[in-house]
Amino acid sequence: MKKTSLFLLVLYSVFLINTPALANNKKKFRPKNPLTRKEYIEKYREISIKEMNLYHIPASITLAQGILESGDGNSYLAVKAKNHFGVKCHSSWDGPSVRLDDDKKNECFRKYKTVEHSYKDHSIFLQQKRYQPLYKHKITDYKRWARGLKKAGYATNPKYPQLLIRIIEENDLAQYDQFYQKDYNTHKASPFDRGSGGFKFTIGNKNRITENNKSRMIVSVKGDTYLSIAQKYGLKEWEIFNYNDAHESDLPKPNTNVYLERKRGKAARGTNTHVVVEGENMHDISQKYGIRLKALYRRNRMSRGRQPNVGDTIYLRGRAPRNR
Repeated sequence: MKKTSLFLLVLYSVFLINTPALANNKKKFRPKNPLTRKEYIEKYREISIKEMNLYHIPASITLAQGILESGDGNSYLAVKAKNHFGVKCHSSWDGPSVRLDDDKKNECFRKYKTVEHSYKDHSIFLQQKRYQPLYKHKITDYKRWARGLKKAGYATNPKYPQLLIRIIEENDLAQYDQFYQKDYNTHKASPFDRGSGGFKFTIGNKNRITENNKSRMIVSVKGDTYLSIAQKYGLKEWEIFNYNDAHESDLPKPNTNVYLERKRGKAARGTNTHVVVEGENMHDISQKYGIRLKALYRRNRMSRGRQPNVGDTIYLRGRAPRNR
């Protein structure tokens, strides 16, 4: 009995010292309404399942990481910045941030509008090249995923895989991995399906998620609407219209790009200009190259709403010359 107690004390000490969520906490911070672990799981399991189907990351792993790194959603970073995975700013981040002491003093951490955005960014973060070996493992093999994350350098804590595995097994998180829907062509009933208030990820379509100019997108098929796409991929109505520079009365043309996240301010490197062909407008070009419509107008020194002529050169990265 004494040996068991001593082991738990040592393990808990390691957890306190190495868990990013606790390291990122402001001194003596206490949330007003702290979540229990059970409450955290119930609150975020649906998002984890949705992200699993979009990005092929086990829901059990995502949930366990969120639990471990946010202290069940109660850390300073989780409460004040909606950052549940301790993701730092890095050079690519141009959004809001908070400063906290971690490995170094006054480090920059990403701040999100919602917790769901934090989960989304975590999924995108794991698309980096160094994490690609993880996707060779089965979606149900959470142990290999846990060890693979440590091997890829996700965490410095040598006990990180064991901590994740223990959280998964103690809370039966592996049950959520059964809702993985390969190729998005089948739908398994969800225990959280409660109409409009519950789990909405009900894929049953021919759309396949791909990427253009570093933004996730699908190619529309006949019969798609922006609202139907938003529902299929767990987006809010305002998000789908905002991401695609569309209005509520608009319908996507069949076989065109529809974006599931914000487009970029310029085209991919090496794609500098586009020559307008018959039937194209500025919105078509912005969708084709994954550029925000406002940015495309600005680059070409055009007033919003003006349309180009056939044969015009549209600038996708630099700025159009003045008085062209």
